[in-house]
Parts: sequence; C-alpha cells; structure tokens
Amino acid sequence: MYELTLSLGRALRQAMDDRADASGRRTEEVVLEAVRRYPDEEGAAVRTHAERLALSHADLLRRPGE
Repeated sequence: MYELTLSLGRALRQAMDDRADASGRRTEEVVLEAVRRYPDEEGAAVRTHAERLALSHADLLRRPGE
C-alpha cells in the first residue's frame, strides 16, 4: 500500500470531517472512498462526452469513400 499526504484546505477538510461524523467513520475512510470512486465516475463522464461528440460529428468520423 502507498501512503499519500494531501492538503485539503479548510472547507474541504470540514466537509470530509462532517461526512465522516455523519456516517460514523474516520475522515481517512471517507476520503479514501472518494478517491476510489473518482476513476469510475470520471471515466463514465468522459465516455458520455466522447459518445456525444462522436454522434454529433459522425459524418466527419466516417472513413473517406464510405
């Protein structure tokens, strides 16, 4: 396992602390959960955007001669 130190800033740290308190977990667990979710959620957003672009520019994406 790798260790990473982050500077969250006051507002973000407070939000993470509040979320942890509300869920009965440690702040570190809440932050780790957010970090674990990020690749999947960001990947889904990028895929959705790419699909929209592909659909809106489908005529430009066809191979010449088709």
